[in-house]
Amino acid sequence: MSELKIRGRAKINLSLDVLRRREDGYHEIKMIMQQVDLYDEITLREIEEGIRLQCNCEFIPADEGNIAYRAAKLIKEKYHIQKGIYIYIEKNIPVAAGLAGGSTNAAAVLLGLNSLWNLGASKEELMALGLQLGADVPFCVLGGAALAEGIGEKLTPIQGLENTWVVLCKPNIGVSTADVYKNLNINNIQQHPDTERILDALCRKDIQTVAGNLKNVLEQVTEQMHPIVRDIKRRMLEYNALGSIMSGSGPTVFGLYKDYNKAKSAFDNLNKVYKQTYVVKTFSGVEGL
Repeated sequence: MSELKIRGRAKINLSLDVLRRREDGYHEIKMIMQQVDLYDEITLREIEEGIRLQCNCEFIPADEGNIAYRAAKLIKEKYHIQKGIYIYIEKNIPVAAGLAGGSTNAAAVLLGLNSLWNLGASKEELMALGLQLGADVPFCVLGGAALAEGIGEKLTPIQGLENTWVVLCKPNIGVSTADVYKNLNINNIQQHPDTERILDALCRKDIQTVAGNLKNVLEQVTEQMHPIVRDIKRRMLEYNALGSIMSGSGPTVFGLYKDYNKAKSAFDNLNKVYKQTYVVKTFSGVEGL
């Protein structure tokens, strides 16, 4: 096998809590992450030497500025691979959106090269490698749904939302995760997520309780920088979402829907104004290679 295609799926945060700022500058978090069926398709093909990366999105870096490129370099160095690799990313996940688009590309490269080159690395080994690239990469390797703790590297697989429609809406702005965390004052957080209640509701497959307890403490920071986030969330609720919050550091806002027709109606309304709007399903399975 000299070529392989793999999907890198987007994630949403059903909760995101920041507990403290560590001495090393990282933030201790506790959050519930869930994959959705919006994905980039990554093609991996052997070449004689080096790493070559292309993407259908012209402003995506094609060198070490791209986390997927760095993932390939990491694998080649760790396993002393002399062969080269060509990576083509067909981008569907919005960029700088709070949906782990870059991280899921890196995870796809790790998983794909492990299979393409028969490296025999376990998922745990790939997750550990992924942590060297970014805090969301281990989850994207794991897939499905998980409780993330520490800086995102302590992952506990959980029962995710099943057969739930998600409307994603990203305004035409990008948000820097570093800027959001820099502007976060933990002492100013007025309400923390009830993570245990959400986990319990997920176990009981109680989407109403999950939707009623969605909470992201970064939302107030991003909203101050970009009030449009608040507006999209308000519209999502007006369009009959069971619950709505911002994903990650934003600016993408999502709404949960049990009924497809209501989700499609919300999509139709939001898409008139915001072109990066999607209606997808939750993805709680793990796509193996």
